[in-house]
Amino acid sequence: MTASTLSTSLTSQGFTTGAKIYANLCTAQLVEQALVKGEGKLTKHGALLVETGKFTGRSVKDKFVVRDTDTEDNIFWGAINQPMTSEHFAALKADFLSHLAKQDELFVADLFGGSQPEYRVSVRVVTEMAWHSLFVRTLLVRPTEDEVAAFVPEYTILNLPSFTADPARHGCRSGTVIAVNFTEKLILIGGTGYSGEMKKGVFGLLNYLLPAQGVMPMHCSANIGADGKSAIFFGLSGTGKTTLSADASRTLIGDDEHGWSDTAVFNFEGGCYAKMINLSQEGEPEIYATTKMFGTILENVVMDPDTRELDFADASLAENSRGAYPIDFIPNASEQNLGPAPSNVIMLTADAFGVLPPIARLTADQAMYYFLSGYTAKVAGTEIGVTEPEATFSTCFGAAFMPRHPSVYGNLLKKRIAEGNAQCWLVNTGWTGGKYGTGKRMPIKATRALLNAALDGSLNDVEFRVDPNFGFEVPVAVPGVDSAILDPRGTWADAEQYDVMAQDLVCKFIKNFAQFADYVDEGVRQAAPVAA
Repeated sequence: MTASTLSTSLTSQGFTTGAKIYANLCTAQLVEQALVKGEGKLTKHGALLVETGKFTGRSVKDKFVVRDTDTEDNIFWGAINQPMTSEHFAALKADFLSHLAKQDELFVADLFGGSQPEYRVSVRVVTEMAWHSLFVRTLLVRPTEDEVAAFVPEYTILNLPSFTADPARHGCRSGTVIAVNFTEKLILIGGTGYSGEMKKGVFGLLNYLLPAQGVMPMHCSANIGADGKSAIFFGLSGTGKTTLSADASRTLIGDDEHGWSDTAVFNFEGGCYAKMINLSQEGEPEIYATTKMFGTILENVVMDPDTRELDFADASLAENSRGAYPIDFIPNASEQNLGPAPSNVIMLTADAFGVLPPIARLTADQAMYYFLSGYTAKVAGTEIGVTEPEATFSTCFGAAFMPRHPSVYGNLLKKRIAEGNAQCWLVNTGWTGGKYGTGKRMPIKATRALLNAALDGSLNDVEFRVDPNFGFEVPVAVPGVDSAILDPRGTWADAEQYDVMAQDLVCKFIKNFAQFADYVDEGVRQAAPVAA
């Protein structure tokens, strides 16, 4: 689609602008534009380095969903899905379009969310910054030339960082706003330079639309083994979701969001968005290699101005430094971005209390319980004010992206597990030998060895014990893994202190799950850990 044709198309959508429109530019063209506009710099090896300003992560408290007759009974309203009235959205949209009309240049990308054709959505993304267009083009699924020529957007995202919202007029909280209107099929993003809002906006669309089609949307990574069997990895930030899925011995489907249909697990994206802080060639060679490739975007990574060498250990710009790159930059990536329905479901947690075992086998009911719980733990330094380990429960391992009630996703997952006879595992990548500050981080080699044994089926042949606190099964001994690490109580210097900490965590789980008890069946309720 040419710029003039697309300009006419934008007008037909109600977006009037005299701006010069750059339509569906390729990677090199967008990098050139970003450099000309002073939006970024090239690193020594050709990646585009940018800074996102004061926003280095999502503005969760500034995101709103329009509450109308279509969404009233379908959205799980609350602190995550905050309501905005249709009247406030109308005022916001009018001011957005007025601001859009004043732009000298606009970048438009026509893309797909979802790699399985029958379940994808067509999304047009309009940005004022070239690197934002490059980012979203990198992260979503790129159409073929023929598909671009025939492209008709179902949903549209307008991303204007220079726009400042008015809380009184627009019904928002600050000058930053992310407003989703499912009825008008429009997402407005203003007042933030953080690029991740765009891709998370598309995830929100799919997470809302797919359950009605019987497809399970998931905040997870996914890969395929040499045996042709798929595995999915649920996990919040910092649990190893991206790292563990980018295994050189397995084919990567994707690292962040997927759908589970009758026939496949499919990536929502065409790229990856990995944490860069403390990245090393030794620890994560596949991801590290992408930082030396033209077409990669590095956000808030510190660079020496003279040598243009990168310092991944420097968090002075952001703890949440990121890298965005096409998925085919990973050498073992799937060409189709999809694979067969999962045979293994992995739930990752970074337990900073040193209580959970490095791996445990779950029943379908237990899997739903821990999926709805979405547990991990924050440690000192990850957020301002956090000085001690702090339990975090993010339902479905991605509450911020789930518009519907959590039970919708939990019941879908349980149904998929049962129909596909998938084996489920809880994997702790957190601490052993004591809580954070006393114990040590779970050895990555042990985690990989246990995962490999789970994925190749050999873990099913070992002896298991039932954990007295959580009720799941834990292997007693696994070839190639120090058996001592499999019993977390035995790794503590004071076993009685472990018991106290374990029961404290049990109580946290029970308290958190009370909100879901009325929405699940008795089997899931019985899967809860046991308070002494």
